[in-house]
Formats: sequence, structure tokens, C-alpha cells
Amino acid sequence: MTTTERLEAGAHELPRWRTDDLYAGLNDPQLSADLKALGGEVRALEAIFDALGVRKGGNVATPEALEQVLGAMNTLVLHLVPVRGYLQAFVTTDSRNAAAEQMMGELTTLALPLGPLRSRLTAWLGEADVDALLAASEVARAHEHLLRRSTVYAQHQMTPQEEDLAARLRPSGAGGWAKLHGNVSSQLSGEYRGQRLPVTALRALATDPDEAVRRDAFEAELNVWQDCEVVLTAAMNGVKGEEGTLAVRRGFPDAVAPSLLTHGIDRETLEAMQSAVVRSLPDFRRYFAAKARALGKDKMDWWDLFAPLGRSETEWTYEAGTRFVERQFRGYSQKLGDYAARAFREGWIDAGPREGKRGGAFCMGWRGDESRILMNHDPSLDSVSTLAHELGHGYHNLLKAPKTALQRETPMTLAETASIFCETIIQNAALEGATGEERLYVLETQLLGHAQVVVDIHSRFLFERAVFQKRAERDLTGQELNNLMTWAQRETYGDALNTTHPYMWAVKPHYYSLGFYNYPYTFGLLFGLGLYAQYRQAKAEGREADFQARYDDLLSSTGLAGARTLAARFGIDLHAPEFWEESLDLIRGQIREYEKIIG
Repeated sequence: MTTTERLEAGAHELPRWRTDDLYAGLNDPQLSADLKALGGEVRALEAIFDALGVRKGGNVATPEALEQVLGAMNTLVLHLVPVRGYLQAFVTTDSRNAAAEQMMGELTTLALPLGPLRSRLTAWLGEADVDALLAASEVARAHEHLLRRSTVYAQHQMTPQEEDLAARLRPSGAGGWAKLHGNVSSQLSGEYRGQRLPVTALRALATDPDEAVRRDAFEAELNVWQDCEVVLTAAMNGVKGEEGTLAVRRGFPDAVAPSLLTHGIDRETLEAMQSAVVRSLPDFRRYFAAKARALGKDKMDWWDLFAPLGRSETEWTYEAGTRFVERQFRGYSQKLGDYAARAFREGWIDAGPREGKRGGAFCMGWRGDESRILMNHDPSLDSVSTLAHELGHGYHNLLKAPKTALQRETPMTLAETASIFCETIIQNAALEGATGEERLYVLETQLLGHAQVVVDIHSRFLFERAVFQKRAERDLTGQELNNLMTWAQRETYGDALNTTHPYMWAVKPHYYSLGFYNYPYTFGLLFGLGLYAQYRQAKAEGREADFQARYDDLLSSTGLAGARTLAARFGIDLHAPEFWEESLDLIRGQIREYEKIIG
């Protein structure tokens, strides 16, 4: 059976996530009733804000007023999450589902005032005596991080009228462009050897052992992106144009600055991490050179990046992967193992690729401590690692569930901690005891993932920063975006590759949502590796239970304190280059072993 046939056959056999535990279907009267009730809650929240004078220059923030406002917001979000998750479960797996799209549009419209209300809350808290509120109110103390963060955000607000307008226009502006990218890209297909395949299936062929298959699929994929270049160029210009304009109007020195607030780190942390990343690039290029030698080439082409090396004695089917993940999670803790077993048992995962389904993988909140996970499984250790990664996000959700909705708000940097940790558990378990071709296979899987999160992610950061700079002058053409993408890849991959992927800006949905939805992954990888190294040390010293308790507490607290404060609990200084170098040294060790095996 060819790779293509295996992917198509497997897609029909893989589980889809359960949705009937919330509603019987999109036509369920209860869903319509809940949508209507949410609209009423939003209007009631607006009335509370108006009555209490929650706005810039409004009434003084009293403990009583703050408690009423935060209580109402927490309750509303608690009701909103399952409805939004339910509709997301349909629009992300079938972009042609008109009923789901219509209801999602209805939800977006009724929730539209929440953006302006959040801006009003930020402005109100920016003028408040936060210390007095903290001294007088237990609710305020429970939400101290929100209050402190709001005072910083308030320094970068436009006028209340401008903030209100920006929030209300977002679904028609950047949000609309992001939706367009998602809908268009999920429906794309290309001609490959006489048959049409979804673009997700074309990209999956990058793991085929036959170079001719990989090359033909790569060329077919490029043709797909080229055919929709005009549409996606407009989307990129729309998103980055809006974000860049708002950054200037809000007084930020550059486009990176607002992302630092959003992602919960300071510039010193970013610069310490990025400088360590740049220093590691020659090491990763050694990995690429070794892989090229193993493939019998002087240099790799882009279609070789995901080429399999080594041979696994394990058949990484989805079912085998779930068993492996649960077993290894239990090797860390029963709590983590029980969580994975529950997710599999209760049907939380939509596993297989199919037409109309979004590519990639994600985890979203569902109800209470439940999550739903989307992935596009193929039979490989890398895909099983992705499953573990997304379950890590779900485990994080589980630990945050007892908190209020506002206390659960977590920046992307810290949101990647549990996922990287869980992924590391799986990959290290696969490596343990592996020899020969099996060991090479596992090392290749690890290094490929690390290279994506360090090398490729840095290229995406460089690209996005350059796009913001040039978009401030005018719209960019598709060719200019291609040129910038090629330049960014050359800056990071260096001369390790013969060919690049000029349309990676069209592939990745991250560019069309949050600004700089890239470097938080690098943070998550290196922070997660650092924590995992501490776990191994604690286990060797018999302090395993102590580490697990502190680690779970950290995950439950990611909405209660900043990254630097939480890292300090583990003796980590995020401003210190040494920390980032130590995490990268773990990867350098893997590269050295990989080179020895390749020869």
C-alpha cells in the first residue's frame, strides 16, 4: 500500500471527537436557546458596566464594583466556552458546513461587545488604586495578576472611542481575513500523479521514504498555494496592516512590543532566548548536513526535511500510539496517565485528515475540565508526539479548571510548557533502549521537531518582523512575501538547503491570528526542556513527588503570575543566557549522537 493509500484509508478508520455530550446537533433547540441566552448575558454585562461607570474617566473602582464586574465576566465566559467550542468542532472539521458557519457568525456577532467591554475594564483599572483594591477585596487579590497586567495595558490604549471601534471592527477586519485564510486553505486540493488530494494530504507525503514522491508532492503543493496567492496575499496584508496600525496608534515602539505583553514576557527575556537561538544555528546546520549524507545528497532540498531516517520496529498506528502515550504518561504519574485514558475513552480527539478539515493540530477547552483535540494523524512517532503534545495542553486545562475564567487566561509562552513536557516524555521513552536503526529513527524524530521549533520558528519570526516593517509603507505583493520568506529561511537554515519553501507564509495559519504567533513555541520548547531536566534530576534523587506537585502548581498558576515569576520558583532566570544555552545543550548532545550514527 502506498503512503497516499495508507493516509486515505486511515482517515476513515480514525476516531472523530464526540460532540453529542453538549448538544444533539446543530439543530438542537437547546443550542439555539443557549445562543439567545448568551446574547442576554452580554447585554446584561454592558448594563453593569454602564451602571458602575466602568470606563476611562468613569466612577472610582470600589471593591464592591470590582467584585460585581469580575463575577459577571467570569460567569459569562463560563457559559460562552462550551458553545464556542461546540461550533468550533464543526467549522474546523468541515469548512463547507454552512449551518455551522452561520451559527458561528451569529455567536461572533452577539459576542462582539466583549472586546470593547474588556478595553473599558482595562482603562478603568488603569486609573484605579490597585493596592487599595487588593487590600480591601479577596476577589481582587485572587485576580491580582489581571489587575497588575491591566495597568500596563492601559498605558497603551487609544481613546475609548477608538478602542471601541477597533474591537467592533476586528471581526470584519483582521478576524475576517483570518477566517478567510482558514476556510480557503482547508478546502484546497492539488493535482498529484493524476489524482486530486487535499493540501493536508500533499503535505503529509513529505514523510514518504521515496524522494520522488516527496518532490512531486512538494511541487504539487507549491502549485496549490500559487493558485490562491492573490487571496492569501490580501489576507496577509489585511491582518498585518491592521495590527501594525494599531501598534503605532497605541504608542508601541515596534510591532514586537505588543506581542511581548500578549505573550507574557519582557524584551530582555526574548533577546536572551533569541541570541541563544542564533548561536545554535550552526549546530542545527550540522544536523541538516548529516541528514543529507544519510540521504546520499550533498545538501538537502526542502522536500527532504521530513524524510524518514532509520527504521522503527514499532508500527505507529493511532491505536498503538494511544497505548504508548498512556503507558508512558503513567510512568511519569498516575494522574497524567488517568487523564490520557479519560480523553481516549470519552472521545475527545478528532484524529484523521479529511477534506474540509483544518490542517495541523490544536487543543481547545470544551466544558469544565474537558478539552477537545484536533490532529491529522499519520503512522509515525512524530504524529504520536503531536498527540502527546496536545494532550499536554489538555492536562494544563485540567489543572486550571478550578480557577475562574479570568484566572485561567494564559500567555502562549506558558501555554506551551505542559505540551512540550509531555512530548519530551514520549520521545525520551521511545529513545530509551532503542538501538541501531530504531535509535536513529527516534533521534531523527526528536531533532526534526526541535529544528522546526528553533530554526524554522526563528525564520517565521524574522519574516513576520520584516513584513510589519514593509507593510507600514504599502501593501506587499505575493512575490514580495515569497522573497521575504526565502530570505528568512536562508538566514536560519543557511546553506544547508538547496531549495526553500517560498509559500510558507501561506501555509501557516499563525500569521493570520495573533501577532508573532511563533517565538512562544521556542520559549515553550526550551523552558519545557529545562523543567524536564530538573524532573530527571529530582527523580534520580528521590524527589520525584515534590517536583510533580510543584510542576502541577506551576501549570495551575499560569494565569496568576508572569513567566519570570513562575520560572523563579524553579531557580530559573529567564534573563540569563545560561538557562537558554543549557536547554539548547541538551539538543546539541542529540545532534552529536546523531552525527556519530550517520558517520
